[in-house]
Amino acid sequence: MSKKKESKTPLLDDLEDGPWPSFITDLKNLAKKKPAVGQLLGQLEQSYEERWDHWLGTVINTPGYGGGIIARYSDIGNKFPDIAQFHTIRVIEPAGWVYSTDALRQLCDISEKYSAGILQFHGMTGDILMLGSNNEKTLEAAEELMEKGWDIGGSGNGLRTLSCCIGPAYCEMACFDTLKTTKFLTDTFISQLHRPEFPYKFKFKLSGCPNDCANSIQRSDMPIIGTWRDEIQVNQEEVKKFIDEKGEEYVVDNVITRCPTKCITLKNKKIEIDDKNCVKCMHCINVMHKALAPGKDRGVTILLGGKRTLKIGDTMSSVIVPFMKLETDEDYEKLIDLVRRIWEFWTEHGMDHERVGEFIDRVGLGTFLDGIGLEPDPQMVRHPRTNPYIKFEELAPPKIDGEPKVAPNVVDKEIEGREIVVDMQK
Repeated sequence: MSKKKESKTPLLDDLEDGPWPSFITDLKNLAKKKPAVGQLLGQLEQSYEERWDHWLGTVINTPGYGGGIIARYSDIGNKFPDIAQFHTIRVIEPAGWVYSTDALRQLCDISEKYSAGILQFHGMTGDILMLGSNNEKTLEAAEELMEKGWDIGGSGNGLRTLSCCIGPAYCEMACFDTLKTTKFLTDTFISQLHRPEFPYKFKFKLSGCPNDCANSIQRSDMPIIGTWRDEIQVNQEEVKKFIDEKGEEYVVDNVITRCPTKCITLKNKKIEIDDKNCVKCMHCINVMHKALAPGKDRGVTILLGGKRTLKIGDTMSSVIVPFMKLETDEDYEKLIDLVRRIWEFWTEHGMDHERVGEFIDRVGLGTFLDGIGLEPDPQMVRHPRTNPYIKFEELAPPKIDGEPKVAPNVVDKEIEGREIVVDMQK
């Protein structure tokens, strides 16, 4: 009997077991056409054996751009020469991730021509990722992408590529036009995307309703989420049909009792909602989507401060603008003005590698609101205070002579060579 040929990648082979599709199987098939992918699997197997990442990262800039290409060099390139340079090109995706088949074929052709033929839809920021090009081919691919109407995405200390849910193109829950707003913000701030100039990265994500399908609250610095400020629309005939089909007990168990503020009541096969106490969680609308719908007076809530782990751990965004309309040119100009004021204050006083949420955490929300010219609003409170005592400065006794006046640690970058504390109370 002939002996079974010993596998060169036993650890990777384990990832092909089980009922789910495996990326290892896909890469093995691609390696038949692209020898570099075979070497990629070899390095990955070695990484699994040694528990060590053999990639070294840096940035390559195509002419006129300050980011968008993530350069990766193998530190064992002498063993795997075909992937000694294995770069990633970030490509700005269409708003809502809506593609024509022609556009997808175009991306595949460029990827086959210049890189390893591996496309990722999509990166965590939202970009299309084109993997596996060397220094020379990377710049050639970028040129052809731009000739075909695509553009390079963001990276580094700048605006990152925007992403949004599909919004009104497909979803009846959308409270504003996510696709139009994403395109508008991208076009308006394309310079900040291509030429990093911030203390650290800044991300927008847009969701058409509080379901937040774009995952904006956790994954972006400035989520823009559709909402409404009038009453939930209730179709009592559809409510009755739903109850006749599912039963009152089902509605009580799956809608009434699951309302976080207990603002829904069921009487005589009719639903009544105390809209003043509704927190727009969308649960009742998701369950009874024919009977209930978002209100008619629609707009957006703007939040600030979400991000993944770094200085202060993972954070979720909190409200900065409870409600604003986003329909007219004037509405969009107000949004642009707010963004510019936030960027100006954060860029002036933020530390290197400090996200805007970390900046707010350091200087305090009061100082931040004063710096961007917004009045405080109760809806900006992240959570109720736990200390019942309040200290009012104007009612407090005079400070002891020599006691320093407490001021937030805001850095004035205009003075070179040292940092000073700016008294925001003046």
